[in-house]
Amino acid sequence: MVAKGSLKKMEVSVYEGNQINYSLFLSGKAINMNTLLGKYIELKYSGTINCISCGTKTKKSYAQGYCYSCMQTVPEADDCVLRPLLCRAHLGISRDPEWAKSHCLQPHYVYLANTGDVKVGVTRESQIPTRWIDQGATSAIKLCKTPNRHIAGLIESFLSGGFSDKTQWKKMVSGKVDLSIDLLEQREKAVLLLPGELARYNCNENKIYEFQYPVIEYPQSPKTVSFDSENIVKGKLNGIKGQYLLIDNNIAINIRKHTGYLIELTC
Repeated sequence: MVAKGSLKKMEVSVYEGNQINYSLFLSGKAINMNTLLGKYIELKYSGTINCISCGTKTKKSYAQGYCYSCMQTVPEADDCVLRPLLCRAHLGISRDPEWAKSHCLQPHYVYLANTGDVKVGVTRESQIPTRWIDQGATSAIKLCKTPNRHIAGLIESFLSGGFSDKTQWKKMVSGKVDLSIDLLEQREKAVLLLPGELARYNCNENKIYEFQYPVIEYPQSPKTVSFDSENIVKGKLNGIKGQYLLIDNNIAINIRKHTGYLIELTC
């Protein structure tokens, strides 16, 4: 099979037993990546990057898929996307008020996730559990529910002194996850750290969400590769976790990072 197109992040779905299924859209169709496990694949980069907003060719991708101009102007690349604390939509300030209504001025959750170590994060209610899966979390728990992105960012920022707000990608893709971590215990710890004005957003939910990823074998010493330096990435597909394809010889490639890159997949 040969399929060609500009990369977008893999779509995910959850099946019985918390099994994750991945789909990659190329050549106008969805390719079930789980069916390629254990098979030889080749990803060939054409040298072309198209902005996912305006479609223009760009020499460099900014903010995961945008040209420089769009990175500076489109709401999807605003600072608050990566740093919720900076969101000002609740003050009536945004790049696009309508976009802000559907993305920033919506219920958000602050959560704890096990991606190797415990991390704190923020996501829109509508992005659960996709956000956790994209980060390669083996488990996650809701902590606080807020009416907008800014308040969620305040809570995340406050807790970042006691919890990491970054995913340790090497631990995540190598499967070196501390399964002894008790998210209920960590949740109680986080709630106790919150001052009263933030603690009132505690959602009082104790459900732990767990996920099983399609992995045959984890890389022992993973190394990330990029199409910025490698035109061809090939080998046996040993697994998929987060937005990474795990290929033999310890190769890990982040598909989401290469959004907008025109590639050809052969398998």
